[in-house]
Amino acid sequence: MNYSRKTENGVNMKKRALISVWNKDKLIEFAQDLTEKYNYEIIATGSTFDLLKENNIKAVEISEITGNRQLINGKVKTLYPDVFAGILADTTNEKEKEDIDNKKIKLFDMVVVNFYPFEEAVNKKVDDTELTNTIDIGGPSMLRAAAKNCRRVLAVSSPEQYKEVLADLEEHKGETSLDLRRKFALKVFEKTLDFDTKILHELSDRFEEDSENYFSLNIKKAKQLRYGENPHQKAGIYYTNNTIDYEVLNGKELSYNNILDAAACTNILSEFYDVSGCVIIKHNTPCGAALGKDVEEAWKKALDCDPLSAFGGIVGFTQTVKDNLAKQLTAMFLEVIIAPDYTSGALEILKQKKNLRVIKLNTSLQEYKNYISEEIRITPFGTLVQDSDKGELDKDKFKVVTKVKPTAEMVEDMIFAWKIAKHAKSNAIVIAKDFKTLGIGQGQTSRVDAFEIALNRACDASKDAVAASDGFFPAIDNIQVAAQGRIAAIIQPGGSIKDEEVINTANKYNIAMITTGIRHFRH
Repeated sequence: MNYSRKTENGVNMKKRALISVWNKDKLIEFAQDLTEKYNYEIIATGSTFDLLKENNIKAVEISEITGNRQLINGKVKTLYPDVFAGILADTTNEKEKEDIDNKKIKLFDMVVVNFYPFEEAVNKKVDDTELTNTIDIGGPSMLRAAAKNCRRVLAVSSPEQYKEVLADLEEHKGETSLDLRRKFALKVFEKTLDFDTKILHELSDRFEEDSENYFSLNIKKAKQLRYGENPHQKAGIYYTNNTIDYEVLNGKELSYNNILDAAACTNILSEFYDVSGCVIIKHNTPCGAALGKDVEEAWKKALDCDPLSAFGGIVGFTQTVKDNLAKQLTAMFLEVIIAPDYTSGALEILKQKKNLRVIKLNTSLQEYKNYISEEIRITPFGTLVQDSDKGELDKDKFKVVTKVKPTAEMVEDMIFAWKIAKHAKSNAIVIAKDFKTLGIGQGQTSRVDAFEIALNRACDASKDAVAASDGFFPAIDNIQVAAQGRIAAIIQPGGSIKDEEVINTANKYNIAMITTGIRHFRH
């Protein structure tokens, strides 16, 4: 059945669709249904008109409205008052109805547009001239106009929407529903925001200019989560262009807290991408970490640091999980396991626990650090944006500030402990030996308290171990606590007004000390 509309005076009149698309997928079938089944008149531009004509679909070239098929090499085809008047006109407004009648404005009921392939050009790394040629002007303008006037006009911004449009026309006897027009209007503003954001970010990089007065995240909602940190909090997960590639191979859907913990775990794993390592996370903080001859040995060493906290935790590995390790992991309750890969046997063993979430990292740990460049926190005082903490240690720039010099083995343990302290909550103290955390004190308002907690975890194992602090020591009491735990060496940023007293106290107790000049607060 063909549908047509009636004007107020009862004269039959076709509806009009303005079509100007770069991506011509599914267009022929869609245009045929619009003209043959729903009696639409199509107004088309440039190559879109040519394609429709080649396929024997009746269409009117936009030049019949504008007086010009195109100007300046096709850059101007639709940017004309008569085109936008036909999109924006409000037929319920008496003043505008007079303009429509007196100026014989052709109304558009549907605008079908998609944008130039800017993102594709970015990915191809084309030169600046070719890139800026893909910055669409007319397309976003027409869609925004249609979306603004969604009380009357349907804005179609993707070939994926064609099927829904046709179903809506069929259901409403040739008319589009207000619900669909509103829904598609929101999609338009999502797309234009996304398009403009990509342009801003890419040109800022190319022109080597910071967008100092504007910060945006190009994020798209992937899914609604069951809840946030607590059941009464709504939450969702959104993906950006810098979302890593990963797979969930087993278990329940990842929760809000699972995702936070998985990120915290992988952040630390990426510090040790080229060795066999294991990290255990609980409540977004490390409770055990170690390196070993293989990841199975690393797991045993990491678990030994704090087996009680590891219960119900998140465990990550820098290398493939094999069968024997998988058996050990299933012997206790864990929420999530993360690794670059799993043997087929290990995966079968892990899958025996149907609720255990098993994540495979497809993005390499070496590349992982490149995926986060900013950290954002929203507060009532304003939104804070900072560079992510990528401060790295340089052994050649260490300052040994004490008379006692650390051994080469101590230095390696200090570097290991320092990398863990970087990811622990401030105030943070990490005690380690033989590439194994012995005790971690973190999240304390007093650094002395953090030191004592770490020593209590380590017990007698702290003898001849090293300690790392995320911040400088403001007083000598920390060194006195370290001496009681028989700590052999300390690595810390330095920079306190009491550095001299701290160093002298370390000398008094024959504790070697290195200062780095790099602080790693994590609030």
